[in-house]
Amino acid sequence: MEEITELFLKKGFLLEAKFRTITRNIDSSVSKEFVEAVTSLNEGKLVTEKNFFENVYGIKSLLIEAARKSPQKRENLVKTINFISSLVQEPEAEEELITELPKQEVKPLTINNSNNNQTVAEEVPEQKEQVINKGEYSVKNYIIPVKKFTVDDFTEHFKNRFIVLRDIIKNKPELDNLTSISKLGYEKERMSVIGMVFSKHKTKNKNIIMDIEDLTGKISVVVMNNRPEVMKKVENIVEDEVIGIKCSGNSKLLFAEDIFSPDIQARRKTFDKDECAAFISDIHIGHKNFLEKEFQNFIKWLNLEGGSEAQKEMAKKVKYLFIVGDNIEGVGVFPGQERLLTIPDLKEQYKQLAAYLDSIRKDIAIFLCAGQHDATRLAEPQPPINQIYAEDMYKIQNLNLVSNPGWVSIGKIDPIKILMYHGASFHNAINEIDELRTSRAHDNPTKVIKFLLKKRHLAPSHSFTTYLPSNEDCLLIKDVPDIIATGDLHRAEVSNYNNILLIASSCWQSTTPFEEKVGNHPDPCKVPILNLKNREVKIIDFSSV
Repeated sequence: MEEITELFLKKGFLLEAKFRTITRNIDSSVSKEFVEAVTSLNEGKLVTEKNFFENVYGIKSLLIEAARKSPQKRENLVKTINFISSLVQEPEAEEELITELPKQEVKPLTINNSNNNQTVAEEVPEQKEQVINKGEYSVKNYIIPVKKFTVDDFTEHFKNRFIVLRDIIKNKPELDNLTSISKLGYEKERMSVIGMVFSKHKTKNKNIIMDIEDLTGKISVVVMNNRPEVMKKVENIVEDEVIGIKCSGNSKLLFAEDIFSPDIQARRKTFDKDECAAFISDIHIGHKNFLEKEFQNFIKWLNLEGGSEAQKEMAKKVKYLFIVGDNIEGVGVFPGQERLLTIPDLKEQYKQLAAYLDSIRKDIAIFLCAGQHDATRLAEPQPPINQIYAEDMYKIQNLNLVSNPGWVSIGKIDPIKILMYHGASFHNAINEIDELRTSRAHDNPTKVIKFLLKKRHLAPSHSFTTYLPSNEDCLLIKDVPDIIATGDLHRAEVSNYNNILLIASSCWQSTTPFEEKVGNHPDPCKVPILNLKNREVKIIDFSSV
């Protein structure tokens, strides 16, 4: 029997076959540390591949701590951490990062361990919002540290999300006689409830049953197929979404008469200066399909070195540039990627990107967030790109590195708020919702954005993206943006939803086999240019001089 399997069995844990395949790559000298990290985060007594990936960030955090405490095992622990990073397509951790990380302010955390006894866990840093104010604009980054996650963390995460969205929904005048689930009586009556969707399924009679829960209890809600308008709404509802329901019934069962999402409404806002903002994403520097010449055309235009006189006049007005993720191709993002790279080194990719951005005229403020290909963790909110891999980026005076998602506010009085989000949840939303899939939302990115804005959440279902639970759900759209800037689908599109300007950015990469596989149909080199004073948008094509 393998040594590592025997260690799991001694602790009372069985292993799924797929997970055993992963354990075969763990060096025997660090088996004890690996087993301890995995079992301390596993709720049941069966360790599966799914459990492992759900807890992967906590496992890595525990192994990093073990590496700090065990100098004699540090080298093999670093190899194990890097092996795990490769499984989740994250950049490798350098040994210096493990040995020299500065200590952060911490507080004790009380959790339940696997035996349900109260223990004091390792101290962990507090969640922080980082606000950078530079006079004419400010940036708000979400900085959430990785720690040892428990079921309680996820419970608190969803509880806080529910409370925020409940307080938004309960202001809808249509929801009269609003009550909590525990206060429902035995007699049939008409009322309204607000709940988080636990599950949803269709019956053989083509009715839909949702199980919903609030902070007081859980109940089933039936949507009858003779209510076509309500059926249309419920078909677009996903698990973990918070909704308001006007209904009739009792404490045993409810029948929906109408359904309400939190939705969102902005006040139409403009800038007091005649200035413009440009929006791009998905540059993918380092990939053989990177459209270098076209990207240089764009930079020359920003620097007033190309285009017609009218276009130069427009370029002069550009004072802000938003770059919404997947800035480089990355390394080890997917199997076989090395065959597609022209720059096989992560740091060199960022060095090339920094050279391009540093050449842009300095009166343009640049805001750049990460995407799935960048050198930061995959779990959202993604912190700003790590200085270890992108040192030259930190030397550019007019470049602001933003978390994903992150917020930028332009102007001192009544500022325009821009929400930047690369869009990792978009593909899962399209695959999950028939209306998005059948309307070819891959080709119309703003359809997905409108869908998410109605839910007031960038990834309303637990399965839509990888995320870190926290005492504030950073993917929740609590504040109302004036503009939401996105990428990922590689197509430029501009739309409007309740006075919120939706700007999806194009890419600088020609079609790849992976994009064909996931359903992307790139339309590269198209740049939306927004006039902040009159909200007029023009899309300029840089695919030719």
